[in-house]
Amino acid sequence: MLVLILLGQQDVSGSKDHPIISRYPGSYIYYYEQKEFDEFEILLGPAKMYQGDDYFKRAKRERIEGKVTKIAYQAPKNRSTLEVFRNYEEAIKKANFEILYLADGKDISIDEFFENYRFPIRPGWSESKSFYLSARNKAGNVIISICVFPGWDGPIALLGIVETKQMEKGLIKAEDIYRTIKNEGKVAIYGIYFDFDKADIKPESKPTIEEIAKFLKEHPEIKLYIVGHTDNVGKLEYNMELSKRRAEAVVKELVEKYGIKSDRLKAFGVGPLAPVAPNSTEEGRAKNRRVELVEQ
Repeated sequence: MLVLILLGQQDVSGSKDHPIISRYPGSYIYYYEQKEFDEFEILLGPAKMYQGDDYFKRAKRERIEGKVTKIAYQAPKNRSTLEVFRNYEEAIKKANFEILYLADGKDISIDEFFENYRFPIRPGWSESKSFYLSARNKAGNVIISICVFPGWDGPIALLGIVETKQMEKGLIKAEDIYRTIKNEGKVAIYGIYFDFDKADIKPESKPTIEEIAKFLKEHPEIKLYIVGHTDNVGKLEYNMELSKRRAEAVVKELVEKYGIKSDRLKAFGVGPLAPVAPNSTEEGRAKNRRVELVEQ
């Protein structure tokens, strides 16, 4: 456990420190949110608003899914932003977390940070002396993001913690795929996982791929379009290309590892053009990132 000591006062109702990392002494929680499964993005490179309105979206970053905790702390007024940040940085290092990216106000835009991370904005802040870091533990299953910047009442610390895990949806079965395709002509698949910004299928996707292969072997008469979908984060042209590469990766996996004939599968990518939920919320974007099997 990373210890930064002492409970503060005036914590918002229902909030608490995360067991992995506590607060700077004398701070209190003014915002708290925890979800059993959600997404959170960490920065791995500069995100500066003055380089263009969409620079944050084009910045090097990684989207993490799992149990997400977001906590906003108000630190004491007589403490400097640097002091609060260095305390967090030291505690994270002592816990053997690897620092993935560290930046000051020259390389991050707090305004963009608020918008993309969905933290509530407090009046009276400055990004000129702000600090940010992202870090991952040795096991790779806990990711920390911390941003500290000046406020009217003292430094503000925005803490995001992701404990990675798969969404508790249950494995889709071959019979479910067949039934849904026959009833609706298509089926959305959420159990195929890719690293952020990549088209390489992650090992934890194997159970879902196996069920798709089982379905295809049990019904050799069926041919499919494998269609990749994304959310609307990033440029349209890039998402179209990424979604196609991911669909092609699924086809390749089924053909090369499970012996499905290639003439039964065709890969396409439609990027964010066919959402099933609003992209204005994290939950909606998670639903839009999917692979669909569509009967030819």
